[in-house]
Amino acid sequence: MNTLYVSDLDGTLLGDNAILSSFSKKILSELLHQGLQFTVASARSVVSMQVILKDLNLRLPVIEFNGAFISDLDSGRHEIINSICSSVVESIYKLILEFGCVPFISSFNGTEDCVYYKDVMNDGMRWHINERLTSKDRRLRAIEDLTHSFSDQIVCLTVIGHAQELLELQGAIIERYGSKVETHLMENQYSPGWYWLTIHDRKATKDQAIRTLVENYGLQESEIVVFGDQINDIKMFKIANHAIAVTNADAELKRYATLEIGSNTEDSVVKYIHHDWSNKYAFKSDFDVG
Repeated sequence: MNTLYVSDLDGTLLGDNAILSSFSKKILSELLHQGLQFTVASARSVVSMQVILKDLNLRLPVIEFNGAFISDLDSGRHEIINSICSSVVESIYKLILEFGCVPFISSFNGTEDCVYYKDVMNDGMRWHINERLTSKDRRLRAIEDLTHSFSDQIVCLTVIGHAQELLELQGAIIERYGSKVETHLMENQYSPGWYWLTIHDRKATKDQAIRTLVENYGLQESEIVVFGDQINDIKMFKIANHAIAVTNADAELKRYATLEIGSNTEDSVVKYIHHDWSNKYAFKSDFDVG
């Protein structure tokens, strides 16, 4: 039986510096050349993935924005777009404003990806903008009226703030629109103390995206092995044959894991893949994975 390996990025495949180590990149490149079926499923955009995964020859599309996009890594072209219904976007936007917050709005305008913002209301939002500017993210756009973005295909509303206020906002969104959207609330590990609440369409989940890849790329007979660290990985853990949590993973996610491996700072995901692949396919490598 063939195997499809799918890994989360931040806190899982990447080190604490949000970089794919030279060791992991070298091993993955070797295995991909041998025919490894591997891709990533992340809350990140394909724009940032292109920098992180540069020179990796991924034959399969990547899953970005938690499943809102399924995209070709090299070109950035979206094969699948799961956008939020425009009427739902308008209603949730008004609710966000009622809570005294202002979102970042991520979209596809028919030609290119965009991230719109208006007011910078806290240091968490400022960190995000500075990080985008530092990386020269071509998606970033400051506009006077965020509703002007609503003609785009909106894939994510991101609200950055303190945990308690976002927890209350998340509760209100779920109460009113829970059947239409998917929400995630997590701390930004690179800017501690600031939390991100992301709102996607209900079809934008990692498990549904993986199922789409399996169907579209003739992988129905493959076993699925996934790696993760956060609660937005729970749904893909539930559909996998083997759900593997890094040791630094959220305790809630570990409840759904079939195996726990080392931390994200130890190249644990790639070491596992290398060992598993070598056992299954008897490919020999010159690399010592310890």
